[in-house]
Amino acid sequence: MKKLLVFTAALTFAIGLTACSANNSGTEKKTTTKETKTATDVKKPLVKFYTAFTNTINANDADLNAYEGAETPDPSLKAPASASAAAVANKIKATEIPTELNKQKADIQSALKDIADSYQMKADELKKATPSLDAANATFTKGVDELGKVFEDAKLFKPDLGKSVN
Repeated sequence: MKKLLVFTAALTFAIGLTACSANNSGTEKKTTTKETKTATDVKKPLVKFYTAFTNTINANDADLNAYEGAETPDPSLKAPASASAAAVANKIKATEIPTELNKQKADIQSALKDIADSYQMKADELKKATPSLDAANATFTKGVDELGKVFEDAKLFKPDLGKSVN
């Protein structure tokens, strides 16, 4: 009789332990799924924003790319390159950040400000007799790094804006 009582108690305890264990793992799965969905919700708008952003730059920076891509700087390309850089700076300043990226908005705005500033610096330098684009390129790199951090925080690879817009 004692053996039957001990066996019944052990069986009841095992069933109770299994039931409690099943409830906890279900709760964890719901939380994990919700966190994954939130992270995924940011990825798509961020990539979409980046694509539109690079398209905007590429639509306006052809003359600047021609100047920077020349083996030897062609003085006749300076004025159009300066105008091109100024146009890009203005387009970046007018860029709107989607509402889906409100949590990342401050970081994105900071990155865009640095990138816009770099293009404006290029526009101003190209008006000089002997322009130096080193400071502008450093500011551009700073903005690209800031934007890359936003992507990394969203568990995405850091994009290479320099390659995307050249």
